[in-house]
Amino acid sequence: MNEAVLKRFEQPDEIREFELGKFEVVHLGGIAIGRATYQPGWKWSLHVGKGLDQAYCEVEHVGMVMQGKAVAAMADGEIIELSPGNLFYIPAEPHDSWVLGNEPYVSLHFLGVDHYTR
Repeated sequence: MNEAVLKRFEQPDEIREFELGKFEVVHLGGIAIGRATYQPGWKWSLHVGKGLDQAYCEVEHVGMVMQGKAVAAMADGEIIELSPGNLFYIPAEPHDSWVLGNEPYVSLHFLGVDHYTR
């Protein structure tokens, strides 16, 4: 296919919904791009991991924070605060994550999309 393609997250190819959040996926140019939206009070281990019978996420992530704040907490104790404008890399090592404050957290994901929440 040799044509330009435009897509929007308002019409994603896939939506993965879970308590207090959703992960929208768009397939574009042979890659998957995700948009994570988490409400205040969301925590990966409670609202995603519990349903997968996993205490930690072990997916590698590359992304950018668009709105709100969150924490990525590595199992070794390292804490990474994520805020708007941050580009982030989280290795494929055990980690949890949760929203900080009373504002929804929104981030774009460029790596790890195919495996996230699965």
